[in-house]
Amino acid sequence: MQPCAIIIPCYNEEKRFPLEAFTEYARVHPDIGFVLVNDGSKDGTVAMLRRAAAGLEDRVSVIDLVQNGGKAEAVRAGIMSALDAGNCRLVGFWDADFATPLAHIEDLAAVLHARPEIAMVFGARVKLLGRQIQRRAVRHYLGRIFATFVSTLLRLAIYDTQCGAKIFRVTPEARQLFDQPFSSRWVFDVEIIARFIRQCGYDIAKVESAIYEYPLMEWRDIDGSQVRPRDFFRAFFDVLKIHRTYGQ
Repeated sequence: MQPCAIIIPCYNEEKRFPLEAFTEYARVHPDIGFVLVNDGSKDGTVAMLRRAAAGLEDRVSVIDLVQNGGKAEAVRAGIMSALDAGNCRLVGFWDADFATPLAHIEDLAAVLHARPEIAMVFGARVKLLGRQIQRRAVRHYLGRIFATFVSTLLRLAIYDTQCGAKIFRVTPEARQLFDQPFSSRWVFDVEIIARFIRQCGYDIAKVESAIYEYPLMEWRDIDGSQVRPRDFFRAFFDVLKIHRTYGQ
């Protein structure tokens, strides 16, 4: 049994996916499995992902989604595949550009191993002394506005909903968070939290005791991101839709 399975959603990532860094990490961490999901890319992403899995098929699999469905459904397809395989105790997802270095997988997983009351661990991009958090100013401030908006609607004091590094303890309840399609293609992270709040009977104290935000030691903006500042404004409408769907 592999203790942890990580899903990496990829859309047109042929030139950005750090292939060498991935294969080096995967080779020396046999306890971590990966599901690489091609989300209907129009470039050579799927061929590149198959090269990444070559020789590592016992712990690296590739899912090729013919039609682009957005990051939310790519992540969901990968997580459901990992859960159906039934060979992991933890499951999570990671951004394909490795803005969060893969080494942080072990840090987030360690929290779940050490604290059985925690259900999920989210990476948090907190710029503190001694940490290397390199984020463009406009994205940082838009992110803070967005996070404040989300926190207010959900009544949950969460710092960073959108960091692309998250790991969940595998339980029947965790499976329920992913077994239905998401309504949002991009801010599905907020929808996961909203589903969890509903799952906990809207007991915010219970939610707060089960989610752990881990301040990352390193995170950096990678050139070529498909997320644009205008997308943050579109995300506000998605959050309102999520709130109407799941709000108490």
